[in-house]
Amino acid sequence: MIARTVISLGLAVAAGVTVLDQLSKAWVLHFFGETGCAAHYLPVTRFFDLVLTCNTGISFGLFNRSDLGSLVFAVAGAVITILLLFWLSRIRSVLMAIALGLVIGGAVGNVVDRLRFDGVIDFLYFHAWSWGWPAFNLADAAICLGVASILLDGMLSRREAPHALQSEQAIHGEDVSR
Repeated sequence: MIARTVISLGLAVAAGVTVLDQLSKAWVLHFFGETGCAAHYLPVTRFFDLVLTCNTGISFGLFNRSDLGSLVFAVAGAVITILLLFWLSRIRSVLMAIALGLVIGGAVGNVVDRLRFDGVIDFLYFHAWSWGWPAFNLADAAICLGVASILLDGMLSRREAPHALQSEQAIHGEDVSR
């Protein structure tokens, strides 16, 4: 019963991220009066601009304008999503379910873009002085938060493991004073 609840939570997070991502991209396209990939720029503050750009490569614009094509990246994203769904079906941790849901939802949002627009719609651009972070979207943010949560879970699990081992050794009467 608990396993189904954890899996359902991960799937709900993934669905929520995908929907919010696609709604935000639809809003940006509507705001700029576009139906697909285009280039627009609107300064909002000294450190943030609303932009409309299309990333045909992978993360942070790597392989942008590559001969590989968006279909290759869409298929790769779909395969990764399937692997993440399999991983989600095997976990029991609420934190991991949420983390995997964030990554899955972000991946699905970006795969949908690749299939619809032949690239990923990015629109959030933060900068300071001459430094700027590559434009990104809500799917990208969800993926980053999910990966950070997976790493955090891994670090917390490793910290608990020695303590759990000592407790088990104490139960069996082994010397734990080493």
